[in-house]
Amino acid sequence: MIVRCIPLTTIEIRWHGRGGQGVVTANELLAGAALKEGKFIKAFPEFGPERMGAPIRAFTRLSDKPIMVHSQVYTPDMVVVIDATLLKQVNVLDGLKDEGQVVANFPDGKEKLSQIIGRSKNVHAVNATKIAMEEIGRPTTNTAMLGAVVKSLNFVSLDSVLEELESKFSTKFNKEVVAKNLKAVKRAYEEVD
Repeated sequence: MIVRCIPLTTIEIRWHGRGGQGVVTANELLAGAALKEGKFIKAFPEFGPERMGAPIRAFTRLSDKPIMVHSQVYTPDMVVVIDATLLKQVNVLDGLKDEGQVVANFPDGKEKLSQIIGRSKNVHAVNATKIAMEEIGRPTTNTAMLGAVVKSLNFVSLDSVLEELESKFSTKFNKEVVAKNLKAVKRAYEEVD
């Protein structure tokens, strides 16, 4: 009897942003979308000084199998930077795996981003601030960044993320706000490089 071992995948993500920018919300939306697809998830924030504008981190684990690790993410497969000012204030690459990805809200493209962070492989940039301003009307970049993450990650479908966002946001916001955020996700998905 031959037993085939099918490799299972666990992806760990560390999000960087500032209090009030929706880092926790984007983290939870991604996890909720993965859960809808039958994946196993863990999503949780880490707060320092709990004040608006203070640097915060959030962590996501997505897997095809039950997740037994309960700590923060120390060696992420992906780092997401929602606020580009953190690139010079925080070591966002700390612990990032060699083949790990960086997805950043950065207006000047991935070549310039690569120069700033000192890494050229698996670097993705999207001008999430511009997208948010044009689609939502304010610099709330979390949903745009979610679109960029989904495209770069290729582990959770865009449709699942859109469904999760619509489900969660429709209980808090009117239809116009929900529609604007959905457009921001889709646009960033298309524009991330």
